[in-house]
Amino acid sequence: MMENAKLPFRKWYLAMAFMSFSKKGLSATELQRQLGHKRYEPIWFMMHKIRKAMGNRDALYKLTDMVEFDEGCFETEIDNESRTSLKRGRGSERQVNVAIMAESTPLEDVVTGKRSNHCRYFKMKVLESYLKEEINQVIKVSITEKTIVFSDKSTSYVDISNFVEVHVTEKSSKETTTKTLPWVHIAISNAKRTLLGIYHKIKGKYLQLYLDEFCYKLNRRYFGEKLFDRLTIAMTYNYWYNNG
Repeated sequence: MMENAKLPFRKWYLAMAFMSFSKKGLSATELQRQLGHKRYEPIWFMMHKIRKAMGNRDALYKLTDMVEFDEGCFETEIDNESRTSLKRGRGSERQVNVAIMAESTPLEDVVTGKRSNHCRYFKMKVLESYLKEEINQVIKVSITEKTIVFSDKSTSYVDISNFVEVHVTEKSSKETTTKTLPWVHIAISNAKRTLLGIYHKIKGKYLQLYLDEFCYKLNRRYFGEKLFDRLTIAMTYNYWYNNG
């Protein structure tokens, strides 16, 4: 990841440190100030390479056991000249569709009998379309075959059962959101709040990189200070060799 880098390694390691120490995120402008660098563009480019490494690392693993699956629409920045002819709602040029997956384990308190879900890992994948073929591909590369998947009854999900052990569907409702698919919707809300609060506007072609950073930190939310060590490993891992 750092091959042919013009910035000194010291600044790469400082950037990884600042990005891993911040739970939510860090803007390129703020990192530029922290590093005392004169130019904005090299810092922005370096942060995207670090985010790419985060995404590559999480792509090595698949979700298993019980997985919640749904989609969320994220608003992105578009060219000013096309704003007057925008569609509204689902399918709008501003809205980018994202597949959200959460590895969820049901728990029950033996004393009270109260049931809850414990969530372990997340994945988020930007979708180019609303076609079921793309959903099928996301399922194949993100979830193991011996998995129970929970989703709503979207027509895009009709083939999911071909790629997993069991596919459980429920009609989309407020109860489905809070009881069957709670963690994916919590993740969607938190991701939107984080991206809007820190970066304000994100171009659609870079959205996956920001989601990669969000998921990488979320999946390692209990690592504490060890997150920096894990990030250095992610940056030096030979993804090209291992992916054939």
